[in-house]
Amino acid sequence: MGHRRTRRDPKGSGHVADPQLPEGRYGSRARKRSNRLLRWSLSAVALVVSVGVALVAYSNLGSAPIEANRLTYQALDDNSLRITLEVRRDFPQRPAVCVVRARSLDGTETGRKEILVPPSEGTAHPVTVVTTSAPPVSGNVHGCSYTVPEYLSTPTRPSG
Repeated sequence: MGHRRTRRDPKGSGHVADPQLPEGRYGSRARKRSNRLLRWSLSAVALVVSVGVALVAYSNLGSAPIEANRLTYQALDDNSLRITLEVRRDFPQRPAVCVVRARSLDGTETGRKEILVPPSEGTAHPVTVVTTSAPPVSGNVHGCSYTVPEYLSTPTRPSG
């Protein structure tokens, strides 16, 4: 085994003051500092990416801001279906739009309608009639959104 050269403490205490390491064998202190900086930088980037992924997952997989369920449906004749919904929103004071569908016996979509769910104090129960192209046998809610099209939000609809 080789011996390492060391300098003794000038006061004669016998303690090693500053070990002299062989040149080029262990690398420089500047390299160690840059490696440490690189490690911290990569850790910070990984943390930011992880937080970003968590936020995207929460917004896509978290609870829906609007929940709508079909309460009742009734075929009025061979070309129309009445549907009653129950709409719960995180922000009931904001208007929303829901898309409802009517289906025929074979499951084909025979009618679709967007309905405005106006602001309310709590749970809303809108009722609408969907015109169909074939005899309807069921109705359901396709989905809801706070992005209300302008043609649904205007108080008076254009005629003509």
